[in-house]
Amino acid sequence: MTLYTRFAAHIDTALDALAAAGTIPPDLDRRNVTVEPPRDAAHGDLATNAAMVLAKPAATNPRKLAEAIAGELEKLEDVASVAVAGPGFINMTLTDDAWRGELSAIADAGDDYGRSTTGAGTTVNIEYVSANPTGPMHMGHCRGAVVGDALAKLLEFAGARVIREYYVNDAGGQVDVLARSAHLRYREALGETVAIPEGLYPGDYLVSVGKDLAKKYGDRYAVAPEAEWLATFRTEAVDAMLVLIREDLALLGIHHDVFASEAELQAAGKPEAAEAELRSRDLVYDGVLEAPKGELPDDWEPVELPLFRSTRYGDDQDRPIRKSNGQWTYFGADLAYHYQKAQSADALIDIWGADHAGTVKRIVAAVQALTDGRTRFDVKLIQMVRLLRGGEPVKMSKRAGNFVTLADVVREVGRDVVRFTMLTRRADAQMDFDFAKVVEASKDNPVFYVQYAHARIASLHRRADEGGIAQGRADLSRLDTAELALVKLAAQFPRTVETAAATREPHRIAFYLYDLAATFHAWWNMGNDDPSRRAIRADDHDLTRARLFLSAAIGQTIRNGLAIMGVVAVEEMN
Repeated sequence: MTLYTRFAAHIDTALDALAAAGTIPPDLDRRNVTVEPPRDAAHGDLATNAAMVLAKPAATNPRKLAEAIAGELEKLEDVASVAVAGPGFINMTLTDDAWRGELSAIADAGDDYGRSTTGAGTTVNIEYVSANPTGPMHMGHCRGAVVGDALAKLLEFAGARVIREYYVNDAGGQVDVLARSAHLRYREALGETVAIPEGLYPGDYLVSVGKDLAKKYGDRYAVAPEAEWLATFRTEAVDAMLVLIREDLALLGIHHDVFASEAELQAAGKPEAAEAELRSRDLVYDGVLEAPKGELPDDWEPVELPLFRSTRYGDDQDRPIRKSNGQWTYFGADLAYHYQKAQSADALIDIWGADHAGTVKRIVAAVQALTDGRTRFDVKLIQMVRLLRGGEPVKMSKRAGNFVTLADVVREVGRDVVRFTMLTRRADAQMDFDFAKVVEASKDNPVFYVQYAHARIASLHRRADEGGIAQGRADLSRLDTAELALVKLAAQFPRTVETAAATREPHRIAFYLYDLAATFHAWWNMGNDDPSRRAIRADDHDLTRARLFLSAAIGQTIRNGLAIMGVVAVEEMN
Protein backbone atom coordinates (compact mmCIF):
# COMPACT_ATOMS: atom_id res chain seq x y z
CA MET A 1 0.00 0.00 0.00
CA THR A 2 1.49 3.35 -1.06
CA LEU A 3 1.33 6.54 0.97
CA TYR A 4 -1.59 8.03 -0.97
CA THR A 5 -3.69 4.86 -0.80
CA ARG A 6 -2.83 4.55 2.90
CA PHE A 7 -4.10 8.05 3.58
CA ALA A 8 -7.22 7.44 1.50
CA ALA A 9 -7.84 4.53 3.87
CA HIS A 10 -7.13 6.80 6.87
CA ILE A 11 -9.77 9.24 5.63
CA ASP A 12 -12.24 6.38 5.18
CA THR A 13 -11.54 5.35 8.78
CA ALA A 14 -12.07 8.93 9.97
CA LEU A 15 -15.39 9.09 8.12
CA ASP A 16 -16.39 5.73 9.59
CA ALA A 17 -15.70 7.14 13.07
CA LEU A 18 -17.82 10.22 12.37
CA ALA A 19 -20.62 8.03 11.01
CA ALA A 20 -20.49 5.84 14.12
CA ALA A 21 -20.75 8.97 16.28
CA GLY A 22 -23.77 10.15 14.32
CA THR A 23 -21.96 13.21 12.91
CA ILE A 24 -22.62 12.13 9.30
CA PRO A 25 -24.95 9.53 7.73
CA PRO A 26 -23.34 6.08 7.33
CA ASP A 27 -24.31 5.59 3.68
CA LEU A 28 -22.66 8.60 1.99
CA ASP A 29 -21.19 8.04 -1.49
CA ARG A 30 -17.45 8.57 -1.00
CA ARG A 31 -16.30 7.79 -4.54
CA ASN A 32 -15.42 11.41 -5.31
CA VAL A 33 -13.29 11.89 -2.20
CA THR A 34 -9.66 12.43 -3.23
CA VAL A 35 -6.24 12.63 -1.60
CA GLU A 36 -3.65 14.61 -3.55
CA PRO A 37 -0.84 17.12 -3.09
CA PRO A 38 -2.12 20.65 -2.43
CA ARG A 39 -1.70 23.07 -5.32
CA ASP A 40 0.58 25.21 -3.14
CA ALA A 41 3.29 23.18 -1.39
CA ALA A 42 3.31 25.77 1.38
CA HIS A 43 -0.10 24.45 2.45
CA GLY A 44 1.29 21.04 3.40
CA ASP A 45 1.95 17.60 1.95
CA LEU A 46 -1.52 16.18 1.31
CA ALA A 47 -4.97 17.64 0.78
CA THR A 48 -8.44 16.11 0.74
CA ASN A 49 -11.75 17.39 -0.54
CA ALA A 50 -13.74 15.04 1.73
CA ALA A 51 -15.67 17.77 3.53
CA MET A 52 -16.42 19.71 0.34
CA VAL A 53 -17.78 16.59 -1.40
CA LEU A 54 -19.75 15.16 1.51
CA ALA A 55 -21.13 18.22 3.29
CA LYS A 56 -24.19 18.69 1.06
CA PRO A 57 -25.40 15.05 1.13
CA ALA A 58 -24.64 15.02 4.86
CA ALA A 59 -26.74 18.18 5.29
CA THR A 60 -24.01 19.97 7.20
CA ASN A 61 -21.66 22.92 6.85
CA PRO A 62 -18.49 21.95 4.92
CA ARG A 63 -16.11 23.79 7.22
CA LYS A 64 -17.72 22.27 10.30
CA LEU A 65 -17.41 18.81 8.72
CA ALA A 66 -13.79 19.55 7.75
CA GLU A 67 -12.94 20.41 11.37
CA ALA A 68 -14.49 17.13 12.52
CA ILE A 69 -12.50 15.14 9.95
CA ALA A 70 -9.34 17.07 10.87
CA GLY A 71 -9.84 16.12 14.50
CA GLU A 72 -9.73 12.43 13.53
CA LEU A 73 -6.72 12.84 11.24
CA GLU A 74 -4.70 14.64 13.92
CA LYS A 75 -4.67 11.38 15.90
CA LEU A 76 -2.55 9.66 13.23
CA GLU A 77 1.09 8.98 14.03
CA ASP A 78 2.22 10.01 10.54
CA VAL A 79 0.50 13.43 10.72
CA ALA A 80 2.41 16.41 12.09
CA SER A 81 -0.43 18.90 11.66
CA VAL A 82 -3.83 19.38 10.00
CA ALA A 83 -5.28 22.69 8.84
CA VAL A 84 -8.72 23.56 7.49
CA ALA A 85 -8.55 26.11 4.68
CA GLY A 86 -11.22 28.27 3.07
CA PRO A 87 -14.72 26.80 2.97
CA GLY A 88 -13.59 23.32 4.00
CA PHE A 89 -10.41 22.03 2.33
CA ILE A 90 -8.23 19.92 4.61
CA ASN A 91 -4.44 20.18 4.34
CA MET A 92 -2.11 17.78 6.12
CA THR A 93 1.58 18.06 6.87
CA LEU A 94 3.21 14.68 7.44
CA THR A 95 6.10 13.78 9.69
CA ASP A 96 9.50 13.19 8.16
CA ASP A 97 9.23 9.57 9.27
CA ALA A 98 6.14 9.15 7.09
CA TRP A 99 8.21 10.03 4.05
CA ARG A 100 11.08 7.83 5.17
CA GLY A 101 8.56 5.01 5.39
CA GLU A 102 7.50 5.64 1.79
CA LEU A 103 11.16 5.51 0.76
CA SER A 104 11.38 2.03 2.27
CA ALA A 105 8.13 1.11 0.53
CA ILE A 106 9.67 1.97 -2.85
CA ALA A 107 12.66 -0.25 -2.09
CA ASP A 108 10.45 -3.11 -0.91
CA ALA A 109 8.11 -2.95 -3.93
CA GLY A 110 10.92 -2.67 -6.49
CA ASP A 111 9.66 -3.18 -10.04
CA ASP A 112 6.10 -3.26 -8.70
CA TYR A 113 6.21 0.20 -7.14
CA GLY A 114 3.33 2.17 -8.59
CA ARG A 115 1.50 -0.92 -9.81
CA SER A 116 -2.24 -0.55 -9.25
CA THR A 117 -5.32 -2.72 -8.98
CA THR A 118 -7.74 -0.06 -10.25
CA GLY A 119 -8.13 -1.97 -13.52
CA ALA A 120 -8.31 -5.43 -11.97
CA GLY A 121 -11.05 -7.64 -13.34
CA THR A 122 -11.49 -5.64 -16.54
CA THR A 123 -10.46 -6.46 -20.10
CA VAL A 124 -9.54 -3.56 -22.36
CA ASN A 125 -9.20 -3.88 -26.13
CA ILE A 126 -6.86 -1.30 -27.64
CA GLU A 127 -6.87 -1.07 -31.42
CA TYR A 128 -3.92 0.89 -32.73
CA VAL A 129 -1.81 1.38 -35.86
CA SER A 130 -4.29 -0.41 -38.19
CA ALA A 131 -2.54 1.12 -41.21
CA ASN A 132 -3.73 -0.04 -44.62
CA PRO A 133 -1.67 -3.14 -45.55
CA THR A 134 -0.25 -1.49 -48.64
CA GLY A 135 3.34 -0.78 -47.65
CA PRO A 136 5.88 -0.44 -44.84
CA MET A 137 5.26 1.61 -41.72
CA HIS A 138 6.11 5.27 -42.14
CA MET A 139 6.45 8.08 -39.61
CA GLY A 140 2.81 8.99 -40.09
CA HIS A 141 2.00 5.72 -38.29
CA CYS A 142 4.68 6.00 -35.62
CA ARG A 143 3.08 8.27 -33.06
CA GLY A 144 -0.19 6.35 -32.87
CA ALA A 145 1.75 3.10 -32.62
CA VAL A 146 3.78 4.33 -29.64
CA VAL A 147 0.82 5.98 -27.89
CA GLY A 148 -1.26 2.82 -28.29
CA ASP A 149 1.49 0.52 -27.08
CA ALA A 150 2.40 2.71 -24.11
CA LEU A 151 -1.28 2.93 -23.19
CA ALA A 152 -1.49 -0.87 -23.28
CA LYS A 153 1.50 -1.15 -20.93
CA LEU A 154 0.04 1.53 -18.67
CA LEU A 155 -3.33 -0.19 -18.35
CA GLU A 156 -1.63 -3.52 -17.63
CA PHE A 157 0.43 -1.81 -14.91
CA ALA A 158 -2.87 -0.52 -13.51
CA GLY A 159 -4.20 -4.07 -13.27
CA ALA A 160 -6.24 -4.54 -16.45
CA ARG A 161 -6.03 -7.39 -18.94
CA VAL A 162 -5.24 -5.84 -22.31
CA ILE A 163 -5.87 -7.08 -25.85
CA ARG A 164 -3.65 -5.36 -28.42
CA GLU A 165 -5.44 -5.39 -31.76
CA TYR A 166 -4.64 -4.37 -35.33
CA TYR A 167 -7.54 -3.99 -37.77
CA VAL A 168 -6.44 -5.07 -41.25
CA ASN A 169 -8.34 -3.04 -43.87
CA ASP A 170 -8.15 -5.74 -46.53
CA ALA A 171 -11.62 -5.37 -48.03
CA GLY A 172 -11.39 -1.98 -49.71
CA GLY A 173 -10.29 -0.71 -53.07
CA GLN A 174 -6.78 0.06 -51.79
CA VAL A 175 -5.89 -3.65 -51.63
CA ASP A 176 -7.00 -4.09 -55.23
CA VAL A 177 -4.59 -1.28 -56.11
CA LEU A 178 -1.93 -3.13 -54.12
CA ALA A 179 -2.64 -6.35 -56.05
CA ARG A 180 -2.30 -4.53 -59.40
CA SER A 181 0.94 -2.89 -58.23
CA ALA A 182 2.29 -6.30 -57.17
CA HIS A 183 1.27 -7.77 -60.55
CA LEU A 184 3.29 -5.09 -62.29
CA ARG A 185 6.34 -5.98 -60.17
CA TYR A 186 5.66 -9.66 -60.89
CA ARG A 187 5.84 -8.98 -64.62
CA GLU A 188 9.02 -6.96 -64.01
CA ALA A 189 10.53 -9.95 -62.18
CA LEU A 190 9.75 -12.09 -65.22
CA GLY A 191 11.92 -9.79 -67.36
CA GLU A 192 9.40 -7.30 -68.67
CA THR A 193 10.28 -3.59 -68.62
CA VAL A 194 7.52 -1.80 -66.75
CA ALA A 195 6.59 1.77 -65.88
CA ILE A 196 4.58 2.53 -62.76
CA PRO A 197 1.46 4.40 -63.87
CA GLU A 198 -0.26 7.06 -61.79
CA GLY A 199 -2.57 5.51 -59.25
CA LEU A 200 -0.46 2.44 -58.40
CA TYR A 201 1.99 2.09 -55.51
CA PRO A 202 5.47 3.02 -56.76
CA GLY A 203 7.62 1.95 -53.80
CA ASP A 204 10.58 -0.38 -54.31
CA TYR A 205 9.34 -2.44 -51.36
CA LEU A 206 7.09 -4.28 -53.86
CA VAL A 207 10.05 -5.47 -55.95
CA SER A 208 10.73 -8.41 -53.64
CA VAL A 209 7.02 -9.23 -53.56
CA GLY A 210 7.03 -9.42 -57.37
CA LYS A 211 10.07 -11.72 -57.32
CA ASP A 212 8.42 -14.05 -54.80
CA LEU A 213 5.28 -14.18 -56.93
CA ALA A 214 7.33 -14.94 -60.05
CA LYS A 215 9.15 -17.72 -58.23
CA LYS A 216 5.88 -19.22 -56.97
CA TYR A 217 3.70 -18.89 -60.07
CA GLY A 218 6.15 -18.65 -62.96
CA ASP A 219 4.58 -16.92 -65.96
CA ARG A 220 1.07 -18.33 -65.31
CA TYR A 221 -0.46 -14.89 -64.74
CA ALA A 222 1.84 -12.75 -66.91
CA VAL A 223 -0.74 -12.10 -69.62
CA ALA A 224 -3.82 -13.55 -67.93
CA PRO A 225 -6.88 -11.32 -67.55
CA GLU A 226 -7.15 -9.49 -64.24
CA ALA A 227 -10.14 -11.53 -63.09
CA GLU A 228 -7.93 -14.65 -63.00
CA TRP A 229 -5.19 -13.26 -60.74
CA LEU A 230 -6.62 -10.31 -58.78
CA ALA A 231 -7.91 -12.26 -55.76
CA THR A 232 -4.75 -14.40 -55.54
CA PHE A 233 -2.39 -11.45 -55.84
CA ARG A 234 -4.45 -9.46 -53.36
CA THR A 235 -4.09 -12.20 -50.73
CA GLU A 236 -0.40 -12.74 -51.44
CA ALA A 237 0.42 -9.04 -51.41
CA VAL A 238 -1.52 -8.32 -48.22
CA ASP A 239 0.21 -11.23 -46.47
CA ALA A 240 3.60 -9.92 -47.60
CA MET A 241 2.77 -6.42 -46.37
CA LEU A 242 1.68 -7.74 -42.97
CA VAL A 243 5.04 -9.49 -42.61
CA LEU A 244 6.72 -6.17 -43.40
CA ILE A 245 4.45 -4.28 -40.99
CA ARG A 246 5.12 -6.75 -38.16
CA GLU A 247 8.86 -6.43 -38.73
CA ASP A 248 8.68 -2.64 -38.68
CA LEU A 249 6.60 -2.56 -35.50
CA ALA A 250 8.98 -5.03 -33.85
CA LEU A 251 11.74 -2.45 -34.28
CA LEU A 252 9.74 -0.33 -31.82
CA GLY A 253 9.09 -3.30 -29.54
CA ILE A 254 5.44 -3.42 -30.59
CA HIS A 255 3.63 -6.75 -30.92
CA HIS A 256 -0.13 -7.16 -31.37
CA ASP A 257 -2.17 -10.03 -29.95
CA VAL A 258 -4.79 -9.97 -32.71
CA PHE A 259 -4.75 -9.05 -36.40
CA ALA A 260 -8.45 -8.80 -37.30
CA SER A 261 -9.26 -9.00 -41.02
CA GLU A 262 -12.01 -6.78 -42.41
CA ALA A 263 -12.50 -9.22 -45.28
CA GLU A 264 -12.95 -12.13 -42.88
CA LEU A 265 -15.31 -10.05 -40.75
CA GLN A 266 -17.54 -9.42 -43.74
CA ALA A 267 -17.29 -13.01 -45.00
CA ALA A 268 -18.46 -14.23 -41.57
CA GLY A 269 -21.60 -12.08 -41.81
CA LYS A 270 -20.70 -9.85 -38.84
CA PRO A 271 -22.13 -6.66 -40.40
CA GLU A 272 -25.44 -8.44 -41.05
CA ALA A 273 -25.49 -9.65 -37.44
CA ALA A 274 -24.90 -6.13 -36.14
CA GLU A 275 -27.60 -4.74 -38.41
CA ALA A 276 -30.09 -7.40 -37.24
CA GLU A 277 -29.31 -6.62 -33.61
CA LEU A 278 -29.87 -2.90 -34.14
CA ARG A 279 -33.04 -3.42 -36.19
CA SER A 280 -34.47 -5.57 -33.40
CA ARG A 281 -34.15 -2.55 -31.12
CA ASP A 282 -35.43 -0.04 -33.70
CA LEU A 283 -32.00 1.53 -33.98
CA VAL A 284 -31.70 0.86 -37.72
CA TYR A 285 -34.50 1.74 -40.12
CA ASP A 286 -34.96 2.20 -43.87
CA GLY A 287 -35.11 5.87 -44.73
CA VAL A 288 -33.98 8.62 -47.08
CA LEU A 289 -31.15 10.98 -46.19
CA GLU A 290 -31.83 14.70 -46.28
CA ALA A 291 -30.72 16.44 -49.45
CA PRO A 292 -27.28 18.06 -49.24
CA LYS A 293 -27.39 21.72 -48.30
CA GLY A 294 -26.86 24.27 -51.03
CA GLU A 295 -26.97 23.55 -54.75
CA LEU A 296 -27.75 19.88 -55.43
CA PRO A 297 -25.33 17.83 -57.56
CA ASP A 298 -26.75 16.87 -60.96
CA ASP A 299 -26.65 13.15 -60.12
CA TRP A 300 -28.29 13.43 -56.68
CA GLU A 301 -31.55 11.60 -56.15
CA PRO A 302 -33.30 10.44 -52.98
CA VAL A 303 -32.50 6.77 -52.27
CA GLU A 304 -33.85 4.62 -49.47
CA LEU A 305 -31.00 3.29 -47.33
CA PRO A 306 -30.67 1.47 -43.99
CA LEU A 307 -29.90 4.23 -41.48
CA PHE A 308 -28.57 4.02 -37.95
CA ARG A 309 -30.35 6.32 -35.48
CA SER A 310 -27.17 8.08 -34.39
CA THR A 311 -29.09 11.30 -33.66
CA ARG A 312 -30.43 9.57 -30.55
CA TYR A 313 -26.85 9.61 -29.25
CA GLY A 314 -25.91 13.18 -30.10
CA ASP A 315 -24.90 12.90 -33.76
CA ASP A 316 -26.18 15.61 -36.10
CA GLN A 317 -27.84 13.17 -38.53
CA ASP A 318 -28.65 9.46 -38.87
CA ARG A 319 -25.98 7.55 -40.77
CA PRO A 320 -26.27 5.00 -43.61
CA ILE A 321 -24.73 1.59 -42.97
CA ARG A 322 -25.05 0.44 -46.60
CA LYS A 323 -24.53 2.16 -49.94
CA SER A 324 -27.19 2.30 -52.63
CA ASN A 325 -25.51 -0.70 -54.34
CA GLY A 326 -25.92 -2.79 -51.17
CA GLN A 327 -22.27 -2.72 -50.17
CA TRP A 328 -21.39 -1.77 -46.62
CA THR A 329 -20.37 1.79 -45.94
CA TYR A 330 -17.15 2.29 -44.03
CA PHE A 331 -19.28 3.14 -41.02
CA GLY A 332 -21.39 0.01 -41.42
CA ALA A 333 -18.35 -2.25 -41.53
CA ASP A 334 -16.73 -0.36 -38.63
CA LEU A 335 -19.89 -0.69 -36.57
CA ALA A 336 -19.80 -4.48 -37.00
CA TYR A 337 -16.10 -4.59 -36.12
CA HIS A 338 -16.65 -2.74 -32.85
CA TYR A 339 -19.59 -4.99 -32.05
CA GLN A 340 -17.24 -7.96 -32.45
CA LYS A 341 -14.57 -6.41 -30.21
CA ALA A 342 -17.11 -5.61 -27.50
CA GLN A 343 -17.96 -9.32 -27.18
CA SER A 344 -14.63 -9.99 -25.47
CA ALA A 345 -13.83 -6.72 -23.69
CA ASP A 346 -15.26 -4.47 -20.99
CA ALA A 347 -13.75 -1.35 -22.54
CA LEU A 348 -12.63 -0.36 -26.03
CA ILE A 349 -10.00 2.17 -27.05
CA ASP A 350 -9.31 3.25 -30.64
CA ILE A 351 -6.16 5.16 -31.56
CA TRP A 352 -6.99 7.20 -34.66
CA GLY A 353 -5.36 9.88 -36.73
CA ALA A 354 -6.78 13.35 -36.20
CA ASP A 355 -8.11 13.33 -39.79
CA HIS A 356 -10.82 10.90 -38.59
CA ALA A 357 -12.18 13.34 -36.01
CA GLY A 358 -15.40 13.82 -37.98
CA THR A 359 -16.43 10.18 -37.60
CA VAL A 360 -15.86 9.85 -33.84
CA LYS A 361 -19.35 10.90 -32.75
CA ARG A 362 -21.14 8.32 -34.91
CA ILE A 363 -18.96 5.34 -33.95
CA VAL A 364 -19.20 6.27 -30.26
CA ALA A 365 -22.99 6.38 -30.69
CA ALA A 366 -22.96 2.97 -32.39
CA VAL A 367 -20.93 1.32 -29.62
CA GLN A 368 -23.16 2.88 -27.00
CA ALA A 369 -26.21 1.49 -28.79
CA LEU A 370 -24.78 -1.98 -29.42
CA THR A 371 -23.64 -2.46 -25.82
CA ASP A 372 -26.50 -0.63 -24.06
CA GLY A 373 -23.89 1.75 -22.67
CA ARG A 374 -22.13 -1.03 -20.73
CA THR A 375 -18.84 -0.74 -22.62
CA ARG A 376 -16.61 2.25 -22.04
CA PHE A 377 -15.33 3.45 -25.39
CA ASP A 378 -12.60 6.04 -25.91
CA VAL A 379 -11.25 7.34 -29.20
CA LYS A 380 -7.83 8.98 -28.84
CA LEU A 381 -6.99 11.27 -31.74
CA ILE A 382 -3.33 11.54 -32.72
CA GLN A 383 -2.03 14.67 -34.34
CA MET A 384 0.58 14.71 -37.10
CA VAL A 385 4.33 14.62 -36.58
CA ARG A 386 6.42 17.03 -38.62
CA LEU A 387 9.87 15.64 -39.42
CA LEU A 388 12.77 18.07 -39.30
CA ARG A 389 16.53 17.93 -39.46
CA GLY A 390 18.17 20.92 -37.86
CA GLY A 391 14.94 22.84 -38.24
CA GLU A 392 14.52 22.02 -41.94
CA PRO A 393 11.79 19.69 -43.30
CA VAL A 394 13.04 16.20 -44.10
CA LYS A 395 12.97 15.10 -47.73
CA MET A 396 10.94 12.05 -48.60
CA SER A 397 12.27 8.66 -49.73
CA LYS A 398 11.74 7.56 -53.33
CA ARG A 399 12.63 4.00 -52.35
CA ALA A 400 9.75 3.87 -49.90
CA GLY A 401 7.28 5.56 -52.20
CA ASN A 402 7.54 9.21 -51.14
CA PHE A 403 7.52 8.82 -47.36
CA VAL A 404 9.99 8.46 -44.50
CA THR A 405 9.96 4.91 -43.19
CA LEU A 406 9.69 4.12 -39.53
CA ALA A 407 12.52 1.61 -39.89
CA ASP A 408 14.94 4.25 -41.19
CA VAL A 409 14.14 6.59 -38.29
CA VAL A 410 14.50 3.89 -35.62
CA ARG A 411 17.80 2.75 -37.09
CA GLU A 412 19.13 6.30 -37.08
CA VAL A 413 18.19 7.53 -33.58
CA GLY A 414 17.23 4.35 -31.73
CA ARG A 415 14.01 2.76 -30.51
CA ASP A 416 14.02 4.34 -27.07
CA VAL A 417 14.52 7.85 -28.42
CA VAL A 418 11.60 7.44 -30.82
CA ARG A 419 9.28 5.96 -28.17
CA PHE A 420 10.08 8.54 -25.51
CA THR A 421 9.85 11.49 -27.89
CA MET A 422 6.42 10.42 -29.15
CA LEU A 423 5.13 10.68 -25.56
CA THR A 424 6.55 14.11 -24.72
CA ARG A 425 3.41 15.92 -25.82
CA ARG A 426 -0.31 15.28 -25.53
CA ALA A 427 -1.46 13.00 -28.33
CA ASP A 428 -3.88 15.65 -29.63
CA ALA A 429 -1.14 18.32 -29.91
CA GLN A 430 0.99 18.60 -33.04
CA MET A 431 4.61 17.57 -32.69
CA ASP A 432 7.94 18.35 -34.33
CA PHE A 433 10.44 15.48 -34.46
CA ASP A 434 13.84 16.99 -35.18
CA PHE A 435 16.53 14.38 -35.79
CA ALA A 436 19.16 16.71 -34.34
CA LYS A 437 17.27 17.73 -31.22
CA VAL A 438 16.06 14.27 -30.12
CA VAL A 439 19.66 13.12 -29.64
CA GLU A 440 20.91 16.40 -28.18
CA ALA A 441 22.57 16.22 -24.73
CA SER A 442 20.50 19.03 -23.27
CA LYS A 443 18.02 19.78 -20.51
CA ASP A 444 15.65 20.79 -23.30
CA ASN A 445 15.65 17.21 -24.58
CA PRO A 446 13.43 15.18 -22.18
CA VAL A 447 14.77 11.87 -23.50
CA PHE A 448 18.33 12.78 -22.55
CA TYR A 449 17.38 14.54 -19.32
CA VAL A 450 15.50 11.57 -17.83
CA GLN A 451 18.00 8.97 -19.02
CA TYR A 452 20.86 11.09 -17.69
CA ALA A 453 19.28 11.11 -14.25
CA HIS A 454 19.15 7.32 -14.24
CA ALA A 455 22.71 7.06 -15.57
CA ARG A 456 23.95 9.39 -12.82
CA ILE A 457 22.28 7.21 -10.20
CA ALA A 458 23.86 4.09 -11.68
CA SER A 459 27.26 5.80 -11.63
CA LEU A 460 26.84 6.64 -7.93
CA HIS A 461 26.32 2.99 -7.07
CA ARG A 462 29.26 1.87 -9.20
CA ARG A 463 31.48 4.36 -7.39
CA ALA A 464 30.19 3.16 -4.03
CA ASP A 465 30.99 -0.44 -4.99
CA GLU A 466 34.45 0.57 -6.13
CA GLY A 467 34.97 2.39 -2.83
CA GLY A 468 33.89 -0.61 -0.79
CA ILE A 469 30.87 1.18 0.68
CA ALA A 470 28.21 -1.29 1.81
CA GLN A 471 24.78 -0.63 0.30
CA GLY A 472 21.30 -1.65 1.36
CA ARG A 473 19.33 -0.68 4.44
CA ALA A 474 20.45 2.57 5.98
CA ASP A 475 19.70 5.04 8.76
CA LEU A 476 17.17 7.17 6.90
CA SER A 477 16.97 9.67 9.78
CA ARG A 478 20.14 11.16 8.25
CA LEU A 479 18.13 12.42 5.28
CA ASP A 480 17.13 16.07 5.55
CA THR A 481 14.34 18.23 4.15
CA ALA A 482 15.95 18.72 0.72
CA GLU A 483 16.38 14.98 0.32
CA LEU A 484 12.90 14.16 1.53
CA ALA A 485 11.56 16.53 -1.13
CA LEU A 486 12.73 13.92 -3.65
CA VAL A 487 10.77 11.25 -1.80
CA LYS A 488 7.63 13.40 -1.85
CA LEU A 489 7.81 13.61 -5.63
CA ALA A 490 8.61 9.91 -6.02
CA ALA A 491 5.57 9.12 -3.86
CA GLN A 492 3.34 10.72 -6.49
CA PHE A 493 4.23 8.04 -9.05
CA PRO A 494 1.47 5.56 -8.06
CA ARG A 495 -1.27 8.19 -8.27
CA THR A 496 0.20 9.43 -11.56
CA VAL A 497 -0.15 5.89 -12.91
CA GLU A 498 -3.76 5.68 -11.77
CA THR A 499 -4.65 9.09 -13.19
CA ALA A 500 -2.93 8.38 -16.51
CA ALA A 501 -4.71 5.04 -16.80
CA ALA A 502 -8.11 6.51 -15.93
CA THR A 503 -7.73 9.32 -18.50
CA ARG A 504 -6.06 7.07 -21.11
CA GLU A 505 -3.12 9.50 -21.29
CA PRO A 506 0.32 7.84 -21.23
CA HIS A 507 2.07 11.16 -21.83
CA ARG A 508 1.45 11.93 -18.14
CA ILE A 509 4.16 9.37 -17.28
CA ALA A 510 6.69 11.18 -19.48
CA PHE A 511 5.78 14.54 -17.94
CA TYR A 512 6.11 13.11 -14.43
CA LEU A 513 9.51 11.53 -15.17
CA TYR A 514 10.84 14.82 -16.49
CA ASP A 515 9.80 16.57 -13.24
CA LEU A 516 11.35 13.79 -11.13
CA ALA A 517 14.58 13.93 -13.15
CA ALA A 518 14.72 17.73 -12.82
CA THR A 519 14.34 17.49 -9.05
CA PHE A 520 17.04 14.83 -8.87
CA HIS A 521 19.45 16.86 -11.03
CA ALA A 522 18.85 19.89 -8.78
CA TRP A 523 19.74 17.79 -5.72
CA TRP A 524 22.83 16.44 -7.48
CA ASN A 525 23.96 19.93 -8.45
CA MET A 526 23.77 21.07 -4.83
CA GLY A 527 26.81 18.86 -4.29
CA ASN A 528 28.73 20.75 -6.95
CA ASP A 529 28.36 23.96 -4.93
CA ASP A 530 28.64 22.41 -1.46
CA PRO A 531 30.78 19.27 -0.99
CA SER A 532 28.81 18.36 2.13
CA ARG A 533 25.74 17.82 -0.09
CA ARG A 534 27.42 15.21 -2.26
CA ALA A 535 25.89 11.75 -2.30
CA ILE A 536 29.13 9.98 -1.49
CA ARG A 537 30.96 11.27 1.57
CA ALA A 538 34.24 9.55 2.30
CA ASP A 539 34.10 10.95 5.84
CA ASP A 540 30.55 9.77 6.62
CA HIS A 541 29.58 6.32 5.39
CA ASP A 542 26.27 6.29 7.29
CA LEU A 543 25.09 9.44 5.51
CA THR A 544 26.43 8.04 2.22
CA ARG A 545 24.42 4.84 2.67
CA ALA A 546 21.26 6.87 3.38
CA ARG A 547 21.78 8.96 0.24
CA LEU A 548 22.53 5.89 -1.84
CA PHE A 549 19.31 4.30 -0.56
CA LEU A 550 17.47 7.47 -1.60
CA SER A 551 19.05 7.57 -5.04
CA ALA A 552 18.31 3.86 -5.58
CA ALA A 553 14.62 4.52 -4.88
CA ILE A 554 14.57 7.41 -7.35
CA GLY A 555 16.28 5.22 -9.94
CA GLN A 556 13.72 2.49 -9.33
CA THR A 557 10.86 4.93 -9.85
CA ILE A 558 12.42 6.20 -13.08
CA ARG A 559 12.87 2.63 -14.34
CA ASN A 560 9.28 1.75 -13.55
CA GLY A 561 8.03 4.80 -15.43
CA LEU A 562 10.27 4.15 -18.42
CA ALA A 563 9.10 0.52 -18.52
CA ILE A 564 5.51 1.74 -18.92
CA MET A 565 6.69 3.85 -21.84
CA GLY A 566 8.48 0.84 -23.33
CA VAL A 567 11.89 2.49 -22.84
CA VAL A 568 14.96 0.80 -21.36
CA ALA A 569 16.71 2.80 -18.62
CA VAL A 570 20.40 3.31 -19.45
CA GLU A 571 23.24 2.72 -16.99
CA GLU A 572 25.76 4.92 -18.79
CA MET A 573 25.65 7.90 -21.17
CA ASN A 574 28.30 8.06 -23.87
